[in-house]
Amino acid sequence: MKPIVFTDLDGSLLDHETYSFKASKPALELICKMQIPLIFATSKTRPEVEQLQMDMGISEPFIVENGAAVYFPNGYRRINIKEGVRQSAYMVIRLGEEYAEIRKFVESVKERFKIRGFGDMSPEEIASLAGLSVTQAIQAKTREFTEPFVIEDMSVLLDLEDAAKTRGLKIAQGGRFSHLMGEGQDKGRAVEIVTAIISENMNDKVISIGIGDSANDIPML
Repeated sequence: MKPIVFTDLDGSLLDHETYSFKASKPALELICKMQIPLIFATSKTRPEVEQLQMDMGISEPFIVENGAAVYFPNGYRRINIKEGVRQSAYMVIRLGEEYAEIRKFVESVKERFKIRGFGDMSPEEIASLAGLSVTQAIQAKTREFTEPFVIEDMSVLLDLEDAAKTRGLKIAQGGRFSHLMGEGQDKGRAVEIVTAIISENMNDKVISIGIGDSANDIPML
């Protein structure tokens, strides 16, 4: 039986305040030495994950924007991926909505519910709210499928969720922001897809290990 590790990033693999992976380095080195797949399952964007993988010196599949899409690097472990589309250096399995559709909904309700999404904020404001550098905030703002947002009055969140449902959307709670996303996506579904693909290609059963720290991680745990 082969292990696969799925991990959230902020507050799990990365320090919640500093975003450093220093404390995780011994575990990272052991996982790499044992050639165990280490799959990021995060609310972060593709550019953010690519930067982190570069910093860590790894090249593994990853799940972005709360299960909106799965990215397999081309040629990864000679795995045959029957579904998905080729996009640059990846085979991509998309589960989420187009970002433009999410933004249409935000524009239609932001005055009524007093919400502000990343699309309404400058990189500098995102950097201040999230404790990022401006460069990191630009990467975080490069959304493809979901919209992190802040809301002035949490008492109207349930009404906002009801409005989102009428448009085929839902809301997940992260460590710092709420996230608008397609109704058919979550980290759990993406994890199941990755596990099935790797298991089939390894010709062996796999055991998945999940690491997370917030409500949007529950589906994968």
